[in-house]
Amino acid sequence: MELKLSKPICFFDLETTGTNVAKDRIVEISILKVYPNGNKEGRTWLVNPEMTIPDEVIAVHGISNEKVANEPTFKELAKEIYSIIKDCDLAGFNSDRFDIPLLAEEMLRAEIDFDLKNMSSVDVQTIFHKMEKRTLEAAYKFYCDKDLADAHSAEADTIATYEVLLSQLDRYPELENNVKKLAEFSTHRKFADFAGFISFDEDDEEIFSFGKHKGKKVLQVLDQEPGYFGWILNADFPLYTKKVLTQIKLSQLNNKLS
Repeated sequence: MELKLSKPICFFDLETTGTNVAKDRIVEISILKVYPNGNKEGRTWLVNPEMTIPDEVIAVHGISNEKVANEPTFKELAKEIYSIIKDCDLAGFNSDRFDIPLLAEEMLRAEIDFDLKNMSSVDVQTIFHKMEKRTLEAAYKFYCDKDLADAHSAEADTIATYEVLLSQLDRYPELENNVKKLAEFSTHRKFADFAGFISFDEDDEEIFSFGKHKGKKVLQVLDQEPGYFGWILNADFPLYTKKVLTQIKLSQLNNKLS
């Protein structure tokens, strides 16, 4: 089965210096771009993270500090990578909770105005966990009857993720071959900022999902406690969370002026 696409979709995977979305950096990124006509193109880059890769992380993906020392930084690659993924939907394995938020952080650090509002995102891991509850290696074996060689290589994981999604569509007739429907199915919970600090209530209005204002409407908090906005902007929150909050704040000011 092939994906039914109305626009290109980019499967991607990151290898990083760690799991902290706000602080860690990309050391490898691989993208497989699939077009509506079925054509595919792939690119993989090693990236100098401009920070030390911890030994325990090197043990997982095998990318040493020496290996990336002379590679371009993400800021040097950002425009090229963005030119590939802009106007596309995105897909990955655990991408909604890790890869996409971290990619957004790197883009914003590189001063690329990366916005996810017009992108659907399909998290193949979520589909897998809802259906079978396994890891990527197990998913690849289960759906594709293949062993995943070079696991934790960004390129191998990216290609495997694409093949797993195709096999999931073949296996589960209840899965609609439509990126927006797959995105809805593979979302645990809808967040405004992907990192999970701002979500939506039953009226589809933004609410805080953490801290002392958890469950409260963002606009209400910003109106009643203006200093909370400044605190978040100056605290150690992901850049994309700050971008979303700033957009909400600007909409509040515009409404007051109109």
